[in-house]
This record gives sequence, structure tokens and C-alpha cells, in this order.
Amino acid sequence: MSDAHGLKLLSTLHEDGRLIVELVEETLPAPKGEEVLVRLEAAPINPSDLALLFSSADLANAHYEEGRIVAQMPDGARRALAGRVGQPMVIGNEGAGTVIAAGEAPEAQALLGKRVAVIGGGMFAQYRLIGADACMALHDDATAEQGASAFVNPLTALGFVETMKRGGHKAIVHTAAASNLGQMLVRIAQEDGIPLVNIVRNEAQVAILESLGADHIIDSSKGDFPARLQSAIAATGATLAFDAIGGGAMISQILHAMEQVASKDEPYSRYGSNRPKQAYIYGALDMSPTILTRSFGFAWNIGGWLLFPFLQSAGSETIERMRRRVRDNLTTTFASHYKARISLAEALNRDAVLEYNARRTGEKYLIVPN
Repeated sequence: MSDAHGLKLLSTLHEDGRLIVELVEETLPAPKGEEVLVRLEAAPINPSDLALLFSSADLANAHYEEGRIVAQMPDGARRALAGRVGQPMVIGNEGAGTVIAAGEAPEAQALLGKRVAVIGGGMFAQYRLIGADACMALHDDATAEQGASAFVNPLTALGFVETMKRGGHKAIVHTAAASNLGQMLVRIAQEDGIPLVNIVRNEAQVAILESLGADHIIDSSKGDFPARLQSAIAATGATLAFDAIGGGAMISQILHAMEQVASKDEPYSRYGSNRPKQAYIYGALDMSPTILTRSFGFAWNIGGWLLFPFLQSAGSETIERMRRRVRDNLTTTFASHYKARISLAEALNRDAVLEYNARRTGEKYLIVPN
């Protein structure tokens, strides 16, 4: 096969604080060894993609032209992102498409002509040259749209469950629970019999989870949120939380409720209960500082949770088991729903940018590159 020619999206931060996001042409060589060339047909816009694509650039006052955006990065963010200055960054953690060429290695040849889900960055493009091990062959009746979100959200939700089991916990508290990921976690919890406390931010999100038959749905905007959170933790025994919000006092409120449940009817201790409490921040829907009000004793930990470090520690057997479950349940447990589908060029239109970068819970967008 001759070289493939296509478009890809790049995001570059310059020394003067300008962020330039643009479509550029690229030429990809024929694959060699275990490489495959994928013609991409669908790629979701995940929050982690937006963090790399735009960060906190001023998009409302940016200059928009066909195939290009020039926005100004705030001084504080520019200093924090100094390490990426001058480096064109490819965007798009995952996607799906068809393998149109393959290297000579057996694992690459086995994928030739197949529709695959792909992970590994650079998926906001028309073509992707990548190793066969980054691909997951989909069932023959699966569409690219169904396979496009087969990695990040499904494996994150399953990773939460694996983390729960490793840590000896028996229930989970999850924030931003009406998101696509949150809905997957609800279905997994129902299938696996895992108690789950779902925290959302408005009545519309409550309705989404009620339609799935979720238990313990709590609206954080209501005045009775602290009391209802404590009751749900008491009912489930949750000592583990995954927080997509990041900023503000949510983590502190969750740990406080866990401590109130753990210390109830126990002898007083100035150090609090001995029951371990673990909270992981895995998102940044709120970019403000994380506020901790130390009302939850000393038996607690807060850390960050990211999918790829988790997978590196999980082992090949666990990863293959997780992948197999996702592949076999793409249209049920791990189904994703999209608010809109846009082309690569449309992804740089002002109205579209301001819409999908708003990061509203449950409003996922899909890029259709070709």
C-alpha cells in the first residue's frame, strides 16, 4: 500500500500564551511489523481530551477561522503548562474504524479488514498508524459509533470495581453519576451486586438514573444533601469514593459522612474512627482548589486515579477479562449515547466549541473524521 494522506487535529501552546488549535495535513507510511493503519470513523470527545485540546484558554474571545482557532491562555495556566510550550499535541484518546493496511506480523495481519476500537492518542484524525496491541477487534455486527467509546469510560468504570476489590471495600460513592461513565457504573453495579451511592447535581440527572433503576441517588443541590449522603453511606457501608469534580468541598463532605457513619455508637476518640476511608479524584469538572475540612479523623487517604496507570498495574489477565466484557456488552452495559456528531472541521467552529467544551454531564459529542 502507498502512503496514506489525511487530516489531524493539533493543539500547540506558544511562548506568548497563544493556543493554536488547527487541522493539518499528514502523510502516514505503510505499516510495518505489528503496526496497522486504521481509517478512523468515530472518536468521542472525552473530558481528558478537552484538557489537552483547550485547557483553560479563553475560547469565548478567540479568533476562529476555517480549520484554525487562536485563543489566549491565562497567565497562571500558561505557567502551569510551560512543559508543553512549542510542542504540537495530538488529541483524542480513543476511537474506532477499519484496519485498511497491516504490517507483516501475524497479530497485525489478523486485524486486516476488521473494524476495531483503538486507544493510544491522536484519534482526532482521519487515519492512525498504531500497534496492533492498541486495537480491539469488534464483533462483526458492531458499528464504529458503538466501538468508539469502548476503552476510556468502560475500562474506567470496571477499574473502579477492581480498585474496590483490591482495597477490601464493599461499596462505592460516585460523583457526576449521571455521566456516560456513571451510567455504565450503575449497570455494572446492578449486574455485580455492588452497592453504589450516586451523587448528581440536579433533578434532570436524578431522572436519568431513576430511569436506569439506580438506588441511592442524591442531589447535591438540595438542602438535605448531607443527611441523605450519610444515610446512603450507612445503608451501603461505602468507604470508597471516586470523584469526577475535583475542586470544592465534595470530597470533604463525602469523607465526613463516612466518618459520621463509622464513629456512630463507638467510644469517643480524638483521632476519629479506625475505619479506613479512601477517596480518589479522577476528574476536574471544577478547576477550583480542593477544600478539606478536617472533620473525618485520621484513617483516610485521598489520591488521584487515572486509567492508564491502573491498567499498567492490573496485569494482562485482568485487562483481557475487562476488554472481553466490554466487547461482549457494547450495546447494553457499555452503551454510549451522543448529543451530536460533528466532523473534524466542525469541531473548530465557534458554536460547536463553546457547546462541547461546556462539559455538561451526560452530553457527549462524537467526532466523525471521514
